[in-house]
Amino acid sequence: MAKYVFIYSGGSTNTTPEEQEQAMQAWMGWFGTLGSDVVEIGNPFGPSSTVSADGSARDGGASGLGGYSVIEAASLSDAASKAKGCPVLAGGGHVEIYEALAV
Repeated sequence: MAKYVFIYSGGSTNTTPEEQEQAMQAWMGWFGTLGSDVVEIGNPFGPSSTVSADGSARDGGASGLGGYSVIEAASLSDAASKAKGCPVLAGGGHVEIYEALAV
């Protein structure tokens, strides 16, 4: 089995404590369906900065990424299948999947 990094972006923002709790329950429920395929639950991303080739920096990430997880799967298509239940999708976001290559 290979490791795949799931990168989350977009989706709705949970502002109230109730919405945040519901979102956390949805994420933990989804991770529960993946079982031992979850290598690392990961973390949401906080404040960011973008540095350009000329050395200038500006607040905010250029790509709008929101967090990551690491999952084991038999193939890229298997990893994509596992991503279909991700809670970020319900809020209009998306999941990018990258194979983590061993070096």
